Amino acid sequence: MLKEKLTEKMIVFYKGNIRDINHFIKVHAFASLIGKMEGIDAETLNTLEIAAIVHDIACPLCREKYGNTNGARQEEESEALLVEFLREFHLSPEVEKRVIFLVTHHHTYDAVNGIDYQILLEADFLVNAGESEKYATAIGQFRKNVFKTATGHRLLKEIHDGT
Repeated sequence: MLKEKLTEKMIVFYKGNIRDINHFIKVHAFASLIGKMEGIDAETLNTLEIAAIVHDIACPLCREKYGNTNGARQEEESEALLVEFLREFHLSPEVEKRVIFLVTHHHTYDAVNGIDYQILLEADFLVNAGESEKYATAIGQFRKNVFKTATGHRLLKEIHDGT
């Protein structure tokens, strides 16, 4: 029930921005699918799914403050928003800390530490490549340098015709 309540709260948070709502729902779906197909443990999957739901929490603020949703700015602005947003869900300190870490690094593609981090990067890219020409033109580079899971590779190939 936690993930459902988080999802509902994010929908309200985005104030009718259908693009942002659709984006996080798709990233969550891909993250969940990849995590399950890769056989990650239930606790890691739960943390990954929470992070996927809230991964772009800073986008509205960044649009207002900077006029764009630059990844580095999202990472900078996310932590304060997450601390407040997650408070009512009473996550364990370990889960909250990891979710914040994942969200504040989801545009950082080096020094990936953990399967949850890896899968979040892959899930976000799968969705971004379908929504943005910038990401679509980088499929080959991401396939070679970012994607590590077998499931992520299969999905990337199937969705983007092996480009």
